[in-house]
Amino acid sequence: MIGLDSNVLVRYFTQDDKDQSARATRLVEGLDEDNQGFVSLVALVELHWVLRRAYKVSRDDATGILRKLLNAQELVVQEPDAVRRALTRVAGDIDFSDALISELDTAAGCVYTATFDGRAARLVGMELVPEIDAAESG
Repeated sequence: MIGLDSNVLVRYFTQDDKDQSARATRLVEGLDEDNQGFVSLVALVELHWVLRRAYKVSRDDATGILRKLLNAQELVVQEPDAVRRALTRVAGDIDFSDALISELDTAAGCVYTATFDGRAARLVGMELVPEIDAAESG
């Protein structure tokens, strides 16, 4: 098994650099069930972020790419069940990374995940860090 960095995955899916995209395509399409590629959670989150922010890929298309990675027999995705659950929670303005953090923290036994992100706090399992009252701050 070989690990696949997010930049290899970006080049494979965007085909935006003639040389690197060709090399990434040869590598990824040369994988099979006996010689698999490994996609870490960090690489997956980076891929999603780069597709959404740098390439302006729609949320549906970006999550569709992650689903393709999950379903590929020639790839092993780290924590695939948590990734699948997170993908079902991505909607509206909820980011994949926030949904994945929530899923991983829940699986680790966390009561909740503390956040300052109001959008993320709408996810089940995430809560805003409470403000400090003037009386508490001394």
